[in-house]
Amino acid sequence: MRIRIIGASGSGKTFLAKQLGEKYHIPICSLDDLFWDNSKGAYNCKRDENSRDAMLEQVVSREDWIIEGVQFTWCESSFAQADVIYFLDTSPLLCRVRIIRRFFKRKFNRTNRKNETLSSLISLLKWTNKFYHVNLPQIRSILSKYETKVVTLSRKQDIKHCISL
Repeated sequence: MRIRIIGASGSGKTFLAKQLGEKYHIPICSLDDLFWDNSKGAYNCKRDENSRDAMLEQVVSREDWIIEGVQFTWCESSFAQADVIYFLDTSPLLCRVRIIRRFFKRKFNRTNRKNETLSSLISLLKWTNKFYHVNLPQIRSILSKYETKVVTLSRKQDIKHCISL
């Protein structure tokens, strides 16, 4: 089974991926781990495109996978090869609240492996605004090519129902 999950930052992509991964015993790939080079110990260090693309192709060549991430421009192969695409169409306000909550949870629990700062939180919130105004129409256009396998999840109940199937 090949599952692609896309949505804004804070929409619940990672949560859904973990739940489905546990349920179906399928490995999960976070596109953030391919896009960002966390080995440098600093936030916001991009991986070079050739390495990133090669890593993605390794994942999509597998028989089973769950790929989650907000990225869409460089990873269309993950849409094309997915059996199902879950599009998390979450409200911007809820995403912002979740981003802020996640930031403080990581800070207080000391699970801040990406060395996030207040400045990076503000950047992510600004980027999320851009996502809804600029990226979302582009994503909808890409997803229209795969409409027969796109499942839109807009509410928490939709996600819970998806997990329970």
